[in-house]
Amino acid sequence: MSRAEISPVTREDVADVRAFLLKLQDDIVNALQRVDGGTFIRDEWQRPEGGGGISRLIEGGRVIERGGVNFSHVFGAKLPPSATLVRPELTGAKFEAMGVSLVVHPLNPYAPTTHLNVRFLIATPPEGDPVAWFGGGMDLTPYYGFVDDAMHWHGQAKAACDPFGVDIYPRFKKQCDEYFYLKHRQEPRGIGGTFFDDFSAFGFAENFALMRSVGEHFVPAYLPILQRRHEMSYGVPQRDWQLYRRGRYVEFNLVWDRGTHFGLQSNGRTEAFLMSMPPLVSWRYDYKPTTGTPEYALYTEFLINREWL
Repeated sequence: MSRAEISPVTREDVADVRAFLLKLQDDIVNALQRVDGGTFIRDEWQRPEGGGGISRLIEGGRVIERGGVNFSHVFGAKLPPSATLVRPELTGAKFEAMGVSLVVHPLNPYAPTTHLNVRFLIATPPEGDPVAWFGGGMDLTPYYGFVDDAMHWHGQAKAACDPFGVDIYPRFKKQCDEYFYLKHRQEPRGIGGTFFDDFSAFGFAENFALMRSVGEHFVPAYLPILQRRHEMSYGVPQRDWQLYRRGRYVEFNLVWDRGTHFGLQSNGRTEAFLMSMPPLVSWRYDYKPTTGTPEYALYTEFLINREWL
């Protein structure tokens, strides 16, 4: 893909992206509330350096043990290092960034954790014209593997990408598999989905349309899975396994996730970007599940480099 700059980007364009993101946040919250039956709190916040956001959060729900859907629109005088890794020429650039990011941690161990992020960033170097790009993606982290869930999830991920070229889903899937990988464990975080960053291949209108498509496919991708798994019967062993595997989620977010690093380095609101952490988690020393169990099958059949479609 080309890394051509999006030029020009008008304030009307920025307003359109912001309006979409706010509506996406509302739509996803409303859909999750219908499944859970509870209500997400609304916490609007301001950032001293510029901008702010709206955090929507539920804890202790009937279906969702913890879930957050965040909108942010922030400004800064200098891009954080996490944002200039692939664009070192933008070191020192002022920036404007907005996005929606969510994580859902269901109570039932048979229901997978999920993550979505869609974002837009404009950077203006000290000497030079503004550049802008989109990023985002969605991924699924099961604790117990179900082939039909994985196929449905990836089917929706592919449907989000297909209007923009037959090569988009395979590329975004590969990037997702590579990004959501715990290098220190040498294992994937989950079964992937889509991931794209620093994306400016088509020009503003089509890039924006691609981001919208990914965001709009989240609800039809995740809710059918949540609805058919959240009422499955489980016991203490399944709950213990879920809490143990949640530890991998925490490790990735704190050690490897660029979004978390961006929030920390840009003096973001800690409560907003650390809402992705599960409320309960456990670690066990050098634990290995018994061969032939469903827990063992997660490693051998699902947490592998695999084509689901």
